[in-house]
Amino acid sequence: MERHGTDRGTDEQWTTSVLRLFVVLAVGLALTVGPSLARDMLVPASVLVVATLGYSTAQLVATRRGHPLLPGWAVTVVDGLLVVVGCAWTGGATSVMVAALPLVAIAAAVRGGAVAGRTGALLLGLAYTVAAVVGSDADVPPADRLLAGAWWTGFLVAVVVLVEVLVRQLERQARAAEAEQALRERLVATQRARVDGVRVVLHEFRTPVASLSALARDLAAGRLDGPARDRALSLLADHATHLDDMLDGLADLALADGSPLGKVRDRAVPLGDLADAVLDAAGVGPDRRVATVDPPGAVVRTDPQRLRRLLTNLVENAARHGAADPVELALAHAGGVLTAEVRDRGPGLPAGQEGLVTAKGVALGERRGTAGLGLWIVEALVASMDGELALLPREGGGLVARLVLPLPSAPTPQTR
Repeated sequence: MERHGTDRGTDEQWTTSVLRLFVVLAVGLALTVGPSLARDMLVPASVLVVATLGYSTAQLVATRRGHPLLPGWAVTVVDGLLVVVGCAWTGGATSVMVAALPLVAIAAAVRGGAVAGRTGALLLGLAYTVAAVVGSDADVPPADRLLAGAWWTGFLVAVVVLVEVLVRQLERQARAAEAEQALRERLVATQRARVDGVRVVLHEFRTPVASLSALARDLAAGRLDGPARDRALSLLADHATHLDDMLDGLADLALADGSPLGKVRDRAVPLGDLADAVLDAAGVGPDRRVATVDPPGAVVRTDPQRLRRLLTNLVENAARHGAADPVELALAHAGGVLTAEVRDRGPGLPAGQEGLVTAKGVALGERRGTAGLGLWIVEALVASMDGELALLPREGGGLVARLVLPLPSAPTPQTR
């Protein structure tokens, strides 16, 4: 069966409509089996049952469609009047229909809250007292009629108070369950972030460690001398600084909120030195690298570790997919914005895959990276630096990774 509306009010209206229909059917069956229950008011009672059955059916259908016939307070009033009139016509203080009074009171309490529920229960009890006085058989003493009315009035108020207590307990339990669910989700998210952080660290350590190993072997074997040796020593120092920053980031991961990117540590970064360090870290040989910086000598203030990790991943990706073709790294700074483009002559991306390749664990093409983390790390770093990354087809074949970052210029050191 289709239910229109899933909020609490619609659920209450639906349940009330179904119960109302069952009560009316039960009363009709009781009058059919035992006509004497209506005393000498069988015809009016039967008319009342038929009219109430039509009202109950119409209310049920309207609620199913999501458009109840009457507002909540009007439904309570109509239900109460129908039950009270039915009690008056079927014996007053001895009417079997008095059993429906608690249902009306409970529905009013759930529908209208504590004050409305207690007020409704009190008024319903007083109305029943009137019905008991005027509708009871002549052999029922007036005192018994008043006693029945008073007893049922107190009973209805007590029922409503009990319902309020139960509702409050259920609401507290629901809030506790929601809080527990939220805590569980935060714990799962934190654990997932820490696992991601470990994967990021493993991915980011692989490149400098491999380069350090190669440089150490070359230096130990004496295969480097002169400018090549000086360049190798400079690169060793750069790698050591990079690894030190990575360890700081890992410490941040253990102490802070589980971000795999660590804290931001801004420093002055010469773009020319950054371009050389990125190309060296990515293992792009002199015959394949093309680096440009505009304006020459530009210096920005940023977290060098994050920016270097970001650009190194992009250059590694370009070098891996670009076969033996040149890899171009262009850095331009103007108006407080750094624009970096990494261009290759690889196979590019299939149409519609520009967003997919930055997802965690996704790697496309025949020559895949390490566990599909490179571009996902880039995407995370770009987001942490409030930048934008676009992967665009390159004219003539290949891919252009265009990065736009808001980076202020660093103050020029004063000479003495």
